[in-house]
Amino acid sequence: MNDTVIDNFSKLKSSLFIVPLLLLVAIVVFLFSQHSLSVEGYIQVQKNLFYFINSKYSQFPTLIYNLTQLGDALIFFSFIGLLLIYVPKIWETLLTASIVSALLSAVLKNLFSVPRPAASFDTTTFTIIGNALSGHSSLPSGHSITVFTGLSIFMFAFMPKKINYKMLWSLGIVCLGILLVLTRVGVGAHYPLDTMIGGIIGYISALIGIFINRKYPIWSWINNKKYYPVFIVLFLVCIGVLVNKILHENLIVFYLALLSLIVSLYKIIYVYIKK
Repeated sequence: MNDTVIDNFSKLKSSLFIVPLLLLVAIVVFLFSQHSLSVEGYIQVQKNLFYFINSKYSQFPTLIYNLTQLGDALIFFSFIGLLLIYVPKIWETLLTASIVSALLSAVLKNLFSVPRPAASFDTTTFTIIGNALSGHSSLPSGHSITVFTGLSIFMFAFMPKKINYKMLWSLGIVCLGILLVLTRVGVGAHYPLDTMIGGIIGYISALIGIFINRKYPIWSWINNKKYYPVFIVLFLVCIGVLVNKILHENLIVFYLALLSLIVSLYKIIYVYIKK
């Protein structure tokens, strides 16, 4: 399976950057046409859409709040622990892409400094699920970047060979991603364009991660079992963090992530001892 992923990654071309870049340009052109390139204009032009999505998604508060946690890197990585053993190339690429996405997220949030919905709108007029976020770090959505970084890597890693299956697989991944990132609007943490732009940046981050890893295999040591103790310690720390999360917020997604991490820890210890 790891060889299949390596082969799929080797076939990717830089032309894949064209569509996401065109989408970003299209968003800028739309904002310009609406005289909404200012912070206030950016917020107001999508106010009605924000209220609409928030009202629809917030009808399922428990489900939405659980799903939105998948944009937390700790939760996302907890679910793919076993791939460290069976498909290490996924982890190698995700680590590089995650660093790229984290840097882009931090730079862009500081650059745009857009106030979150709770800082712009009357909080009694929309639904907030979880903690009310009111800082000036709305654009882009970090959770959305994480979701699309991970999903895009999976999309390319396991891309089918037949064109019909490729289209269905890609469409399915994109639809799943959109469903997940819009939960950030549902919980009242972001505007719709925050999530869309975040998703595009996540896709770009995934491609950058793939291309960097293809040329500079800086994480190739992950495939070496003698370094497994590093991940054993890391998984133990993550288990501690997840337990703490469960004590503060009793969410089913945390239990599932914890179970996945425990299984991954057991398996990696087993493989290490048997080496």
